[in-house]
Amino acid sequence: MYPAGKKPAFRKINDEACNDLSLEYIIDYITENDREKKLITGMMRELEYDPEVISYRCDIFEDIIKFPSLREKIKDMLDQLEYLKSFEKPYKDDSAAAVWQLVNRLQELDAYVSCIEGINQALSDCPVKSRGLVQMKEYVSSVYNENGFSVLREDINALLTETSKIQSITLGVNLDSALRPVEVGILSINPEKFDHSGILDNFLGFCSKFIDIIGASGIGGAGGGMTKIHSSGSSAEEDPLMKNLTRTVSDMLGTTIRQLKTKLSRYVNVSGYRLTKFIPEMLFYIRWSEFCTRIMELGLPMTRPEILEPESRELSAKGIYNIKLAIRKLEGKGTEIVRNDFEFTKDHGIYIMTGPNRGGKTTFTQAVGMLFLLAQHGIFVPAEALRISPCDNIYTHFPADENLTVNLGRLGEESKRLSEIFTVATNKSVLLFNEPLATTSFTEGLYIAKDVVRALRYRGARTVFNTHMHELAMNLDSMNTFPGDMGVASLITGIHEGQRSYKVFISPPEGVSYARDIAEKYGVTFDQLKVSVDRAAG
Repeated sequence: MYPAGKKPAFRKINDEACNDLSLEYIIDYITENDREKKLITGMMRELEYDPEVISYRCDIFEDIIKFPSLREKIKDMLDQLEYLKSFEKPYKDDSAAAVWQLVNRLQELDAYVSCIEGINQALSDCPVKSRGLVQMKEYVSSVYNENGFSVLREDINALLTETSKIQSITLGVNLDSALRPVEVGILSINPEKFDHSGILDNFLGFCSKFIDIIGASGIGGAGGGMTKIHSSGSSAEEDPLMKNLTRTVSDMLGTTIRQLKTKLSRYVNVSGYRLTKFIPEMLFYIRWSEFCTRIMELGLPMTRPEILEPESRELSAKGIYNIKLAIRKLEGKGTEIVRNDFEFTKDHGIYIMTGPNRGGKTTFTQAVGMLFLLAQHGIFVPAEALRISPCDNIYTHFPADENLTVNLGRLGEESKRLSEIFTVATNKSVLLFNEPLATTSFTEGLYIAKDVVRALRYRGARTVFNTHMHELAMNLDSMNTFPGDMGVASLITGIHEGQRSYKVFISPPEGVSYARDIAEKYGVTFDQLKVSVDRAAG
């Protein structure tokens, strides 16, 4: 996720912004695995705003989405890496018997070699261009080609073959007068497991004859075959019987242990654990690239963002849409998706967005936030084209849960949240407001909203402020005389022939014309109603 030597410079996105942007809803569709959801969500909340880091990520993501065969091969290696990760704790556990530590080490090395071979082949066959994957390719290639790697593979294969030959051990146990085990010894090391034939049958046959000779006809129960050792529910490592038996077997396999130690001592500095750090990062890229590919297969654009310097506070987007609409389309529930052009500039940096109810204001506001969130993680964005200056954080103010307004009241809770946003936001932040101050009277709400917009201009942060208060977006010339370097503009969602068009464009608010269009559609203008009255009277 970061170039070599580059320190993270991310800001954490708060819970409100994650919820308002529907991050959990989107990630639920990216993966069904709960562990992966938690992992990806945590990474998405770390909003990086260094252009070098973002461009570095974009390069990697473009390679992974461009080469699906590479993606599939790396996915296979992720399973191997996860398997490799499972060895770290047992191998470092000093309480484990020596033989099991060595066998664990052997299996770890085998998994490590398989990972190196698989990743090396995957990257060797693919002309990747990103700095991150090229460096990974060089690292894996150097490990693969360095002196001793081929010998390591040969040693592992030989050791695995040798250890796999030990399938069972025949133990002899001496008992005291109370039939308690007092001594144990290895009678034989066997290349096959005990079953109902062979060694076990021969041994049981001998026991049967011996019992007949001594007349102990009441002693039996051994003829049923192998019996599992039962304990009080604890694991094999915790059960005293199994622990002692393990130690005894380990002590008696002295020759095998010495051979393993001698050969594995050559690779004391070889560790595959450093490879496991790639698991979350590669998983992040792969799951998002799979998701983007599915959307593109619907015929919808997903494009690589062009990253600008943060100081310019710009955004120029063509054909953007809310990614949640694409998910609905993937589920077979969506309709035609309307795409919009949009920009943030010094003249149009703070938008007062108005339009009819259910006209797409909330959907559009979320879409703007997701552009920043996806782009700054290096992910392709739902747009035909995008040039974007990274923001240092995303702050949102959407309608609050009624449970949160019990103590302060709705207006008090909204005012508190507004104040908190202005406390932490900078001129490089992005602020998204969805129907703020809608819970109070129109007069009170408009009064507070005007002060908020003046403060937004003073703060200079890029903002979408969607509201039902059309009056707020009128006479913006006077609003733009207040101190600040970001212009306030009116943005509207349109209606065409009485239907919501979901198209967004810069224009003065049209609250009255919206009402007129709706009235004409349903036949309730004065002229239409007069005709109805005259017709009924006539």
